[in-house]
Amino acid sequence: MSDELTCESAVTRVEEIIRRLDSGDAGLRETLALVKEGRDLVEFCVGELDAVSGSLEELQLEELVVRLERQ
Repeated sequence: MSDELTCESAVTRVEEIIRRLDSGDAGLRETLALVKEGRDLVEFCVGELDAVSGSLEELQLEELVVRLERQ
């Protein structure tokens, strides 16, 4: 598996973290570490989604400009 983090792999890991936390088997230190890791992964995904959203907005603006130029 690649070391490069993707949104999909981050979501998979968050799901694993949630299952571990839900099990009730994690101690305090592990719980804190898992919560921090989960938060970091969620923040990563939010950043990725924001980047994609920005790219989509740019594409829509470019498409609008092309349409206006044709008129």
